[in-house]
Amino acid sequence: MAEHNPTIVFTQPGRVVIEQKSVPEPAKGQALIKTRRTLISTGTELTILSGNFPKNSAWSEYGKFPFTPGYDNVGEVIAVGGGVEDKWIGKRVASYGQHARYVTASPESLRSIEEKIPDEHAVFSTMAEITLNGVRRGGVRLGDAVVVYGAGLVGQLAARFCFLCGARPVIVVDLADQRLAKVPSNSSFVALNPKTSDIIAGVKEMTAGRMADIVIEATGDQDSIPAEFGCLKEQGRFVVLSSPRGKTAFDFHDLCNSPSYTIIGTHNRSHPRYSTPDNPWTDKRDAEFFFDLVKRGELDVGGLVSHRVPYSEAPEIYRQLLKDRSGFMGVILIWD
Repeated sequence: MAEHNPTIVFTQPGRVVIEQKSVPEPAKGQALIKTRRTLISTGTELTILSGNFPKNSAWSEYGKFPFTPGYDNVGEVIAVGGGVEDKWIGKRVASYGQHARYVTASPESLRSIEEKIPDEHAVFSTMAEITLNGVRRGGVRLGDAVVVYGAGLVGQLAARFCFLCGARPVIVVDLADQRLAKVPSNSSFVALNPKTSDIIAGVKEMTAGRMADIVIEATGDQDSIPAEFGCLKEQGRFVVLSSPRGKTAFDFHDLCNSPSYTIIGTHNRSHPRYSTPDNPWTDKRDAEFFFDLVKRGELDVGGLVSHRVPYSEAPEIYRQLLKDRSGFMGVILIWD
């Protein structure tokens, strides 16, 4: 192909460029996808772009510069390599593809998108997979009181999925009123800002003194984590759905052993690799379920989109996000 492949690259901390790379040829077992939309992860991507993470950590192993970000991609399969059926050509798919006009992926990692689901909704699929896995691993049940710390994309999705599981109430905590305004206006949801509300007192009142069965950490702020346990009942579950950016000073006696809390990590890699009768919820199955919810109108992610911009404006958008992301929610890059 003569066409270039514009690709977003973090060349060093705080610097974003668009590089004109070659269009990749699909290797054996791969499909070539022409991107339509990508979704910026304002958690993972900004952590790497900031360069503000510990040396000799999982972050430093993953976030090496130059770094090509992105893992929420929607596009159309335009070619396939050897061993891949031609039936994939022309299909609209979601993938873990990066922020680039052309990406490759194995068919096993692709999620087929039904015609009635718009690109700007389908592009949330990876975020939904991550969040559904966290809610499942947290064991949210009918009647559980849940507190979600962080009203970014992951926190917003977590709150909605907990509600669908039957959690009541679902309390969302964030310092940004712009984000809290996105919490559903339903009596089962409560939005609280620590700058104007006593969170622990509020949770106590809303649970008749029982406190939260589950607290979900979705801020990524390692320094905030210890205080979040204050909302949890004895033998409650603390779900780490975010990827904290550094080390947390943690008292394992007072915040784990004495109250007998269960602390649960929920990285996307903890999805089961294979579907089994007792646990069919692989990452691909969670994506299918997400699409079903969107198709049936049980989940509206359109309201979580705050910005739609051409990919050419990505360097400026990332600059604004680094400065203050509180006014941003779902940031979609347009590639066609």
